[in-house]
Amino acid sequence: MKVLLIDDHAMFREGIALLLRPLVAELQISEAGSCEQALALLAELGAVDLVLMDLGLPGISGVEGIALLRERFPETPVVALSSSDDKATVLRALDAGAMGFIPKSANSAILIQALRLVMAKGIYLPPSVFLGGRDSGPAEAAASAPASEKKSLQTLGLSPRQIEVLYLLLQGKSAKLICRELDLSASTVKAHTSSVLRALNVTTRTQAVVAASRLGLRFD
Repeated sequence: MKVLLIDDHAMFREGIALLLRPLVAELQISEAGSCEQALALLAELGAVDLVLMDLGLPGISGVEGIALLRERFPETPVVALSSSDDKATVLRALDAGAMGFIPKSANSAILIQALRLVMAKGIYLPPSVFLGGRDSGPAEAAASAPASEKKSLQTLGLSPRQIEVLYLLLQGKSAKLICRELDLSASTVKAHTSSVLRALNVTTRTQAVVAASRLGLRFD
């Protein structure tokens, strides 16, 4: 598995790398100190399996950096890292295309849990995103389900192909890219997308990320 860490603090990158190595066999970790450096590195490396990106980078930063990374390398899933975990910040990162959000203020046990989840193709979001406020409604209802009601992908009633569409959608991939990756027509992808959003009781991709996280869905 190839992972790119983007953070302007070398000690933090080293710390995250130390936490990651025991979690995944045959792990290859690359590091960048800025979004600009990361873009150049990705152009050289090609696709990686996961990008962990700090929102407080010098130069291009925050949601602008996520959006640019997703635009240039749409096949690469991005998980945001930030010292701020308020709901507005988390949702802005998700709107920009992030697949998850890990607070840098989390204690080591939670940080390891979050990293283990995202490395296993799960979605981690901080508890703040499940509180009231923006995006209340269908996504909020799904996010408010008690832990005992967490669902598996099978219990959602999705077909194997719809599960593939859901995972790519959560990664922030466009309908055009999903069509290409799965070799499906635009109308078929549109139908599958409608089905998976309906299964999660949401209407947008950001709401789907929130709901999938709260339901504990995994794609490994």
